[in-house]
Amino acid sequence: MALAVAGCDPVVNIAGANFPAWLLCAILGMVIAGILRSVFARTGLEPYLGPLLVIYPALAVLLSCIVYLVFFNRV
Repeated sequence: MALAVAGCDPVVNIAGANFPAWLLCAILGMVIAGILRSVFARTGLEPYLGPLLVIYPALAVLLSCIVYLVFFNRV
């Protein structure tokens, strides 16, 4: 069964190296979360967000999932 679904993960070719799509989406999600962190700090919203050790990793996971759905959705 695992062999049958192993080919379902999309692979992205970057400069001749193959990367799984989830890795690219995770990196992009963390970068966007870092950008949003500076936006929240500049606008003064960061103190009102809650526990930052929970908020920013959750935001990075959410953004990674959104990037995956936008770029690699096969539906």
